[in-house]
Amino acid sequence: MSLWTLAEARGHIGGAVVGDGGVVPTALSLDTRTLPPGACFVALRAERDGHAFAAQAMERGAAALLVDHALSLDIPQLVVPDTLQALQAWGAARLAAVRPRVVFGVTGSVGKTSTKELLAAATGAWKTPGNRNNTLGLPEALATLPEGEAAAVLEMGMSTPGEIRRLTEIAPPDFGLVTTIGTAHMENFADGQEGIARAKGELVAGTRAGGAWVHLAADPWCRWTAEQPWAAHVLAVPVGDGAAFGWESCESLGPKGERFTLRTPEYRLPVTLRLRGAHQVRNAALAGALALLAGFHREAVALGLGRTEPEAGRGRLHELQGGGWLLDESYNASRDSILACAEALLALEGGEPVAVLGCMRELGADSERLHAATGEGLKALGLRRVWIFGTEAAALASGFGSGARAFPDFEALVEDPAGLDAVPVGARILVKGSRHWRSERAVEWLLARRAAG
Repeated sequence: MSLWTLAEARGHIGGAVVGDGGVVPTALSLDTRTLPPGACFVALRAERDGHAFAAQAMERGAAALLVDHALSLDIPQLVVPDTLQALQAWGAARLAAVRPRVVFGVTGSVGKTSTKELLAAATGAWKTPGNRNNTLGLPEALATLPEGEAAAVLEMGMSTPGEIRRLTEIAPPDFGLVTTIGTAHMENFADGQEGIARAKGELVAGTRAGGAWVHLAADPWCRWTAEQPWAAHVLAVPVGDGAAFGWESCESLGPKGERFTLRTPEYRLPVTLRLRGAHQVRNAALAGALALLAGFHREAVALGLGRTEPEAGRGRLHELQGGGWLLDESYNASRDSILACAEALLALEGGEPVAVLGCMRELGADSERLHAATGEGLKALGLRRVWIFGTEAAALASGFGSGARAFPDFEALVEDPAGLDAVPVGARILVKGSRHWRSERAVEWLLARRAAG
């Protein structure tokens, strides 16, 4: 079964075809700015009406449109009552039609994208690209899922209750993985971490009966999830100290990565990672354990974990002038992930350990306290200096104490002589921050001026 023609898609999701129903879209696209030639442009009604951009989509090379009323444009169109419902139905129908033997779902407050990459490599699976992990991006990606795949790894994110439930309705997994249950998006949950645990637990609730899910043995909210009646239909498998699955004999290889042994109930499996940090060992142990539970061969699992390369913004390491290093973890940030990445930085040999941080977001009433606690944690780990920008920079700086410098925004961080210019040559530098603050700009600035060679 190749990709669907527009008429074949209509057979799965309903609607009416206007024009040539034999056209075969190469992808679905929700944004004319990133639309690949040959895609079907989905005109969603959101803050802006996507139908107003249909002509622009044609100019960018769209092969078809998914719309809620026929447009006066010379292009094949699939006309449906609701384009959002149709988008989700298209993704769900495609997965059902070409479903791999094993479908994995991955979520968590920290590390879900890196763990998705590790699990996909360990199982040779198709994976959701980039961060297409919400109720728009996941079905958009699934709509062109290739046939004949042995496995699929689907990242499932959320910021409010019910989102992961909807994702599991679109794509019910056979196996699940929850990296951690932390404080991300706290402002959207009146009941605090229990609400976050319940929302993350929607992945477990939506996993097919008879399957299994893995979690860190030390995570109390994952243990809470495993005890809930709505999680009883799947096997909960803890990974870590005191559990049958875990990791041991850990060794940092510095810039080259990490080495550890994956413990299972039957044997020990040596693994060498190209990713850096104890947090990546934990992620790899979760991914490896789940791959083995799903029946994948141990040697292939170890080789796959070892092939995973760090992506930009998620652990990529750059050599700097004067023997320094830049650890690019700029994609997003939470308290737990900042501290975990700081530990990875400290495992590198080199000069003064420092951090350049954008503030965290969506922490609600606890934001100031969590920023201060993050500063305290960084100081306790042994970082010498931090540069922070954003609305809660002063709170994080106060927690860190001497050696912290706070700036209201990135522009001030660049323009102030005490800002990025003051980061010492030869330092080991962690760059991290919420997506809102676009901390990758600090990576670009530092590499433009400090990259080795």
